[in-house]
Amino acid sequence: MHDTEIATASHTPLVPTPTDCGLARRPSDFATLGEALDYAALGKRGFNFHDARGDLARAYPYPELARDARAQAMVLVAAGVRPGDRIALIAETGPGFAAAFFAAVYAGALPTPLPLPTSFGGRDAYVGQLAVQLKSCDPTLVLGPAGLAEMVTQAAEGICPAHDWESYFAVAAPEVALPQAKPTDIAYLQYSSGSTRFPHGVAVTHEALLANLAGHAHSTHLSSRDRVISWLPWYHDMGLVGCLLCPVANQISVDYIATDDFARRPLSWLKLVSNNPDYSVSFSPTFGYDICARRISSSIDVATRFDLRRWRVAGNGADMIRPEVMQAFVDAFAPAGFDAAAFLPSYGLAEATLAVSIMPPGEGIVCDLIDERTLSGGTRPSDGRRPTRYRAIVNCGKALPGLTIEVRDDHGQALPDRAIGRVHVKGMGIMAGYFRDPEATAAALSADGWLDTGDMGYLVKGSIYIVGRVKDMIIINGKNHWPQDIEWAIEQLPGFKAGDIAAFAITTPSGEEAPAVLVQCRTTDNAERARLRDAIRTKVKAITGMSCVVELVPPRTLPRTSSGKLSRSKARLQYLSGEIQPFDIAA
Repeated sequence: MHDTEIATASHTPLVPTPTDCGLARRPSDFATLGEALDYAALGKRGFNFHDARGDLARAYPYPELARDARAQAMVLVAAGVRPGDRIALIAETGPGFAAAFFAAVYAGALPTPLPLPTSFGGRDAYVGQLAVQLKSCDPTLVLGPAGLAEMVTQAAEGICPAHDWESYFAVAAPEVALPQAKPTDIAYLQYSSGSTRFPHGVAVTHEALLANLAGHAHSTHLSSRDRVISWLPWYHDMGLVGCLLCPVANQISVDYIATDDFARRPLSWLKLVSNNPDYSVSFSPTFGYDICARRISSSIDVATRFDLRRWRVAGNGADMIRPEVMQAFVDAFAPAGFDAAAFLPSYGLAEATLAVSIMPPGEGIVCDLIDERTLSGGTRPSDGRRPTRYRAIVNCGKALPGLTIEVRDDHGQALPDRAIGRVHVKGMGIMAGYFRDPEATAAALSADGWLDTGDMGYLVKGSIYIVGRVKDMIIINGKNHWPQDIEWAIEQLPGFKAGDIAAFAITTPSGEEAPAVLVQCRTTDNAERARLRDAIRTKVKAITGMSCVVELVPPRTLPRTSSGKLSRSKARLQYLSGEIQPFDIAA
């Protein structure tokens, strides 16, 4: 699939695009995304696609990308595609998607990236998810790689035509004048990782996108000596906006490995960073750093195999940032020259285009210790019978230029520093709304432009600290419990890791609310399962003071979002419906 597409362009000399080419860098100061690519195409920088081992397989300079995209835009226009039509694109990391995305932009259509199949879920789940998202965006056609044609065609049946982009764009079309987009026009639709059963297509305008990318470039101090390294999927905001559109709008060269290649060989990511003679800018969710740290064994000479001294920005985002995982990464890769000050925590979401806040480069992970009573919504002082527990919350920095952050209570009133509430954001970069869903738009976006992010957090001197998602909070007897705290506690027990545990609230047969924990268990011994269940109960009670329902389930049972993150809400629904069947363990 990925390798096949790259192989078709093997005639291209295997020379990477340069980090600097003499073209004066403009920090996203364009009216439209098409204009941004037109300017980037005046230089020699561009995209570079690498195989699973991290070896260069295809260079795709911006002039070539712009030429291909314009030619493909002519094909779309000749086929009757009009401004505002949606073009659904299966977001495979490669030249095919990149050219088709910008072809849709040049044609005035709305490119809509949709996910690839994952290693979890299976064929039927993927086809079903794709069909739901296709119905939501109502595209004129869906394009993807030839290797997925059968599944994509099945998902698109009765909705729209489906084609592979290589054959669809193989026929030249007559040259015509392409539509001229306005800054206020919608540039693309973005589906978030949780958009499965009830998808929301986030509509982002050209001006919102470019304002966010300018703020991103300013906050990360992007320069002509930087080079982006990425394995992130292009169907999510961090991969699409941060690592595909941002480099184009800021004229930066990029080195990619496909997400599924990273999953098989995560250390190839670090190989790309090591091979970069210039400064590397590379972002990942916490789990990406975690996977790399876990792959290092005593047999690997880190100092000889990797050189991470020039990793200037090691961005963290897209999920809760866990200080202990970041520390484990530092411990593993300090011998290769990795500097903990390179960590750059950030906070963002697709509804704000990408980034809301970013820490200043060079400050690393800065934590705030919060009393668990504060996190749980309590105000009474400790009675001294239980030790005070603290949780480390990571500083995600101040708002990007043009954005304002407020933390509000349940009545919509702004809260003072250190008071936990719902995070709201306003300013340039906020979405135009959810595509064809005015009710959902009104629920998230106020008439005066404030976005309710759905996250809980608090401010300290303008810096935002995120403590969790509103919908994930477990509220029992008026006390708040964060599922991450329960899950992280269980991860400390031998044999468990991140992603093995899902915590949520249920109503017991007696009618009482209680926390429930689903834990993926790999042992087949029933006595050992019973011992593990009891150990988990004891651990959770020590953390929360409550008895909980513990269910051990087979490996690969817990549902994921399309980006691979745990979906607690879906796990709860599947458990309550009986779709998830726990092991039968004798009491």
